[in-house]
Amino acid sequence: MNEIWSLDECHFQQHGSRCTMWIPPEEKDPIVFHAPTRKSISLFGAVNLTTGKLIYMMKPVFNAVTFGEFLKLLSKRGGKKKRLIVVLDNARYHHAVLLKPWLDKNRDRIILLFLPPYSPQLNPIERVWKLVRKNCTHNQFFPSLDSLVKNVKEQLNIWDRHNDILHKLCCVI
Repeated sequence: MNEIWSLDECHFQQHGSRCTMWIPPEEKDPIVFHAPTRKSISLFGAVNLTTGKLIYMMKPVFNAVTFGEFLKLLSKRGGKKKRLIVVLDNARYHHAVLLKPWLDKNRDRIILLFLPPYSPQLNPIERVWKLVRKNCTHNQFFPSLDSLVKNVKEQLNIWDRHNDILHKLCCVI
């Protein structure tokens, strides 16, 4: 039995994202709070394309080592006797020589399928990132990075188990 997972990385900025919003006409000079920083959180995420289950891991940087850690987490949290087929983009560290020994050792357990270059629209987890931004960062003020982490983690923890929202958004079956 195979499990198909869509994997990607994402950054969420502390300054959030400002979108179109309604302001009463009597308010002549509205104030929009915006954190004057470039701080962000980074995370790996994978969504099961059959069940809609989400797995994620926050890391300070994306490189071959942290990607390897996430693959190990994914292989542990995926089904025990199931082969994992992981759909992902062509980030340089996804092809790192450092990962080759582990991937060779686990080749009957995990298969990486790479998308064509410059085709994020083909990766279903991109829809998850868009929904997280809409629910957690649009028109929000985060006075600290911890408040952003808390907001994003709350949403992702809700989706950590099988759920209808991600199932409808990402599932192929």
